[in-house]
Amino acid sequence: MKTFITNSPEETEAVALKLSDVLCGGEVIAFRGDLGAGKTCFTRGLAKGLGYNGNVTSPTFAIVNEYLGGKFNIYHYDMYRIEGWEDLYSTGFFDYKDLGGIIVAEWSENIEGALDNDTIYVLIDKLGDNQRKITISGVDLP
Repeated sequence: MKTFITNSPEETEAVALKLSDVLCGGEVIAFRGDLGAGKTCFTRGLAKGLGYNGNVTSPTFAIVNEYLGGKFNIYHYDMYRIEGWEDLYSTGFFDYKDLGGIIVAEWSENIEGALDNDTIYVLIDKLGDNQRKITISGVDLP
């Protein structure tokens, strides 16, 4: 487990870049953090680190956004409205897991039972307007 304190969105993205350096494809990254904590900002940094040059936005209404064309494809989920196995299956979550890309799941506590033991967890606590405490577990970071 490693903890970082960031003081700007750019610093939050820089932490995500560190995580992108150790990914091999096929990982599930489970976010925990309140609304506005910086989960999408972190995902933006992760996508940059994996070579994706497009726009990264919250998948709130789409459920999943696909960011294709980097080192690994990224499947960015918002699990906020997922209330059970049937809802989860309807999102294509298990199909995406088989594609070898990176799954990034916001509001992962709603799918806890579907997460494997090798899931990478990113907890983002909002300490102030721009300050965040980011705790990453399930992976070794330099």
